[in-house]
Amino acid sequence: MRIALVAGETSGDMIGAGLIRSLKARYPQAEFEGIGGPLMQAEGMTSFVPMERLSVMGLVEVLGRLFELLKVRKDLIRRWIANPPDVFIGIDAPDFNLGLELKLRQAGIKTAHYVSPSVWAWRQKRVLKIEKAVDLMMTLFPFEARFYENHKVPVRFVGHHLADKIPFETAKEPARDILELDKSAPTVCLMPGSRSGEVSRLCQVFLDTASAMLKVRPELKFIIPAASVDRRDQIEQIVTEYPEVLPVKIILGQSQTCMAASDAILLASGTATLEAMLMKRPMVVSYIVAPLTHWILSRLITQEFVSLPNLLAGREVVPELIQHDATVENLSAALLARLEDNDTVHQLQETFQFIHRQLKRNADSEAAQAVADLLDDRL
Repeated sequence: MRIALVAGETSGDMIGAGLIRSLKARYPQAEFEGIGGPLMQAEGMTSFVPMERLSVMGLVEVLGRLFELLKVRKDLIRRWIANPPDVFIGIDAPDFNLGLELKLRQAGIKTAHYVSPSVWAWRQKRVLKIEKAVDLMMTLFPFEARFYENHKVPVRFVGHHLADKIPFETAKEPARDILELDKSAPTVCLMPGSRSGEVSRLCQVFLDTASAMLKVRPELKFIIPAASVDRRDQIEQIVTEYPEVLPVKIILGQSQTCMAASDAILLASGTATLEAMLMKRPMVVSYIVAPLTHWILSRLITQEFVSLPNLLAGREVVPELIQHDATVENLSAALLARLEDNDTVHQLQETFQFIHRQLKRNADSEAAQAVADLLDDRL
């Protein structure tokens, strides 16, 4: 058996490696080929092109590499139509993979897509292309599966690998030992994002929020996990230029440990909100984009919420203070409330526990079973 896969970035490489591992348990003689990173290759996959060639962010960067990306996709289509694999699995990277899936499916090759694009939130007409391109959509979240069911697209909710890896209970004390933090001081984790633009827009606001909170609760401590050395240097520069000394510790990496060590989290909207929820930590979600980008997105996005905890709960369980609402006054008030209202925090943790149990499904095994059912025409 030959199984073809394409992953375009680090998160996809992680998901793909787990999927290959589970598929090998079912099909020990299977061969895996396509495009993947070091984790997928470590599981025995042959990667025709370095995965980094697909990892392009931003419109200008994509345009600069467009002809290369189109050539890579054309070469894969030609290769696999000439020598068809038993199934093709596109992992995330929808701009690259959906076009590839469409051509392969038209040639009679079974196709699956793992990790749904945010079609349920904006540009919903993309589901028409997805319906033509895939025999099976595998989603990380149940609300995504409901969307595809409503549009008659074959779908399987497989769960999220982070829900499998993060335990139901995460204690603060061991995390504070690792980070060498004061065990007795109430601690807030500030997470202004992993990209330079996010940090430049959010870090100052988050530090101003910390300053405002200290006026009410002077015993507070703050930690900021930096996603990379470049982000650490960028954050340190912003903190250095701050007019007052703040009790802030900047930590390279270890974002999950920082979340576990904290009493509350202020963070940029994104996957980190899912991690914070799985850690059962109260949080306030914020985001600021360029005014034109916000104007465009506000007209495209059809969902009431942007953060995963609220989308998964189907209601507002964590505050979302976006764009003009992301003021120091609003952010500090919301965080202080979550530090002081134990009843609300307890109810929140119960909600997070319920969602965690929903998402914990052994995603690697579930996804492999879904692929096996597709191969055996059992969908």
